[in-house]
Amino acid sequence: MDDSQQRIAAPTDQQRYQAYDRIMGNISWLLIALVTLAIKLMPHTSFASLGFLSIFCLLLFFYNVNARYGFLSRNYSQFKIFIDLMVFLAFIVAVCWYTGKLTSPFMSLIYLVLMATALTQGKRATYFMAALAISSYVFLATAHFRELNFYLSHILELFPFMLIAHLGAMLAGEAESARQEVERLSLTDDVTGINNMRNFFLLADVQEKLAKRYERRFAICMVDADGLKKINDQYGHFAGTELIRQVAFMITSNIRTSDICARYGGDEFVIMFNETAKDDVAAAVERIVAGMATSPFPFEGGMLSTTLSAGLAGYPEDGPNVKTVMANADEAMYVSKRTGKNRLTIYAGQVPVSPPAQLV
Repeated sequence: MDDSQQRIAAPTDQQRYQAYDRIMGNISWLLIALVTLAIKLMPHTSFASLGFLSIFCLLLFFYNVNARYGFLSRNYSQFKIFIDLMVFLAFIVAVCWYTGKLTSPFMSLIYLVLMATALTQGKRATYFMAALAISSYVFLATAHFRELNFYLSHILELFPFMLIAHLGAMLAGEAESARQEVERLSLTDDVTGINNMRNFFLLADVQEKLAKRYERRFAICMVDADGLKKINDQYGHFAGTELIRQVAFMITSNIRTSDICARYGGDEFVIMFNETAKDDVAAAVERIVAGMATSPFPFEGGMLSTTLSAGLAGYPEDGPNVKTVMANADEAMYVSKRTGKNRLTIYAGQVPVSPPAQLV
């Protein structure tokens, strides 16, 4: 499936980052609540430390309000999540500095930042965040530099940062590959690799809205293979499957990358020609029909062939929306079936006349 037919993935990413954004907001409130509780439960903390901790909580509070409800709200992106994670890391390191440095009870929250980075940012950002986490650890350890053999006694404490970052990046990569495969399977036809009807209607809905808003035209063609049952009966269903693949290949080879094609079901296909009138794409449909009739394909040492019946209708003259135009194109396609097959019928709201380009 080409890039123009994967536009539906963008809203999916938007929804995914919107969910991540909610999670980041919840983590922010949790961090503020934990530090506030620590302020209340630490009787030996100096007044200055309590003041700094309170300031840090207020800064995170105002950042979270702006990020979730203010000028940064509704801006859902991977970059925004990365900024959130950088803010969290800075907040945790600042809090650790005033609550015991390396012995701070908040030190382990750095692992949370690393895992969140691995799940949302990918390998490079995760390794970068791990480097920042190690730098933060060294920064918090500056008070102990006067101790002998400091690095030897504390070097092993750095390995969990690197290990979590590496494992998190690997697991996130596997999870992302699995997510992309599930998304691909949910949007494409497993036999032909082109759009399935779910994705077709999602993409077509966008084009319909654009056509109505900017007074553009589009055309829809329904295509059906004429000889699938005969080939299935004579050569078996594997031959029929190969026929369906060949029809899909013929269609995708003769349309623009901006057009949308899908397997409608069985041996029937639908094509949406964007920003063009039906009369302007009739020649392209006729090339598809003629090409299929003159292009036998190999199967188990022999050559098989089939013909196509097609129907073409356009917006706005043949319907006010995609489904109505599809229904009229389907009616025109069945006229092609009834009047000899291997032809295109153009819907015009009346009785069909002379093939191959007939009028309904």
